[in-house]
Amino acid sequence: MEDYAYFLNKASEFHGGACVGLALGTRITVAALRYLGLDPHQNNRKKVIVYAEIDRCMTDAVQAVTGCSLGRRSLKHVNYGRFAATFVNLETGRAVRCTVGKVFSAQGDKDDTLREIAATPDEDLVTLQPVRVNIPENDLPGSPRETAICTSCGERIADGRHVTRNGAAFCQACADGAYYTLLESER
Repeated sequence: MEDYAYFLNKASEFHGGACVGLALGTRITVAALRYLGLDPHQNNRKKVIVYAEIDRCMTDAVQAVTGCSLGRRSLKHVNYGRFAATFVNLETGRAVRCTVGKVFSAQGDKDDTLREIAATPDEDLVTLQPVRVNIPENDLPGSPRETAICTSCGERIADGRHVTRNGAAFCQACADGAYYTLLESER
């Protein structure tokens, strides 16, 4: 478990402290990388894409251990609200979905829970499910392969995320409504 301590420390520095979610995220990340034949001690951000199914502490562990990030387009957020992530080896195409097969209470003593997580063998803690992931060309890391300009607001839309209506390109906010409301300028 020496490796686990090293990676948990790395993730804790990135996250700002250790917690149950971070510890479990560290365990599933290391297990997934090894399953895919990748060395977790190497920077794998160009070799792997990760689909995180939650936007909580686990995702910081994934980012700290793999080097993947939203900005590098190698970390994808799929908002299912589940403590799971799918890791895709870009060199081989192999993919594995990882979950935690044991429930730990975040309400108990944190240090006791962290020790229990560290002591639990991978086969009793981590569930690895081989899966197939078809990654669209527009979701791959690197420069945008497709861009458009919104007919309504004039903003640039990258990575094929535009909506076409009556032959015109629109950003999703203009086409279907935004998560924000523009305010009148304060003068």
